[in-house]
Amino acid sequence: MDLAQALLEGNRRALAQALTLVETGGPQARALLGALFVHTGRAHIIGVTGAPGAGKSTLVAALATHWRRTDRTVGIIAVDPTSPFTRGAILGDRIRMQALSGDPGVFIRSMASRGRLGGIARATGDAVALLDAAGFDLVLVETVGAGQGEVEIAAAAHTTIVIETPGAGDDIQAIKAGILEIADLLVVNKADRDGAERTVHQLRTMLSLADLPSNGWTPPVLTAVATRGEGIEAIAMAAEQHLRYLRESGRFAGREQERARRELHLILQETALERVRAHVSSSDWDALVAQIVARTLDPYAAADHLLERALTRSGG
Repeated sequence: MDLAQALLEGNRRALAQALTLVETGGPQARALLGALFVHTGRAHIIGVTGAPGAGKSTLVAALATHWRRTDRTVGIIAVDPTSPFTRGAILGDRIRMQALSGDPGVFIRSMASRGRLGGIARATGDAVALLDAAGFDLVLVETVGAGQGEVEIAAAAHTTIVIETPGAGDDIQAIKAGILEIADLLVVNKADRDGAERTVHQLRTMLSLADLPSNGWTPPVLTAVATRGEGIEAIAMAAEQHLRYLRESGRFAGREQERARRELHLILQETALERVRAHVSSSDWDALVAQIVARTLDPYAAADHLLERALTRSGG
């Protein structure tokens, strides 16, 4: 049985092999994704982001547990940071979700960011597509947790949950760098700590003052103590309500268009780079780098030169 068919029939080993394949990349991965693409588009994709220590993994595990009680299947992609020196990753999120590991209705995949900025990995979109094709009702994507720069998840998900915690920084931290603007739901986790009510008030005030798009949806500010499961049902209900809003308002198509635009953009970037590297020798590449270092050639001119050479040699 081929890998795509096995995955569609619910074979978890096939899903794991497929995820490894798309992380590696290459022609086989592209062929697999092409065969499965028609089976995607059914899952509710939920992004979960926030600063380190906000409790993202705990919240994701609690949400998955809640949805399993309603007999819904959950796929989880947990993106972990990669060392800039060894290129390795601890992949600790999976360790923190061990309680879910024996549930056949949950599939957890840790994924190294491999230096990718924006909080998610290069293959995150492909992994989401595989879990979607495999029939999971919900796909939760937990970002790296690097903080304010993690806005890319908003284009990759239908619903984005931004987690804040009491006393995690200065009073206007949440409004910086677009984090407030990407939130469909705002969650103050660890709400049993001092200052939780103040944080909720600040977030609601920021929402009322911020120049957010007038799209008919106001992000609710919810509280949770994820370690005890408190507030989880309300968060799950709000996420489901947001999906209903997207569908009933006609904005779901816009989210899908944005996701498709982002995927096409990223894939085109990577494909162009791959083709350039395939048609330009290492010595020529190093020679151009040396010219840039010597300031005899600027990086934009070097990039144009590489693209022209690759297109000429490939017959494009």
